[in-house]
Amino acid sequence: MKTIFTATILGLFSFSTYADTQQTHHTDSATGAKTWETHVDGVHFSLTQILPDQAKAFYVNRGFSLEQIEPYTSSCVYMTVLRNDNAPGDIHFVSNNWSILVNNKPHKLVPVSQWVKRLSDAGVKKSAVIAFRWAQFPPEQEYKPGGDWNQGMLSIGLPADSIFNITAKWDIVGKEYEAKLEGVQCAK
Repeated sequence: MKTIFTATILGLFSFSTYADTQQTHHTDSATGAKTWETHVDGVHFSLTQILPDQAKAFYVNRGFSLEQIEPYTSSCVYMTVLRNDNAPGDIHFVSNNWSILVNNKPHKLVPVSQWVKRLSDAGVKKSAVIAFRWAQFPPEQEYKPGGDWNQGMLSIGLPADSIFNITAKWDIVGKEYEAKLEGVQCAK
């Protein structure tokens, strides 16, 4: 009886671990935008393509000219979600600690502060820069268990149609965790 109980518990544990780390991918039938997502250690992580025309429309309606926002809209932008569904504590992340690989070579995210500086230096109105900043995925944040989350735009800084892998990293009281998305494609 003990052997059957142990085998059942191990089988359930193996299944839940596999289910918790599986990456999924789907395409929105109306827009063609693709989403990659995974659930790891109680945390949901996803990237959804923001098509360049969608990003342009969003920012032109916030006071940008097409010329001012074009460098950003052509930099491989995603709606990014990180959610603490049921991790064993508060998760804390710094997006500059995330890693990206393109053709097995490291690639750095373009920090929000760098985009803000570029836009300010290009003469973009202060109100438009503020709207830009508030739409971005936060560079650092903490989320409590039970569904605490945020979303925002994240520039990967790659040309259209690039393919990359991304590893989001966070910690819970100093212990490090990560979630990987592989084969993510920049929108055309």
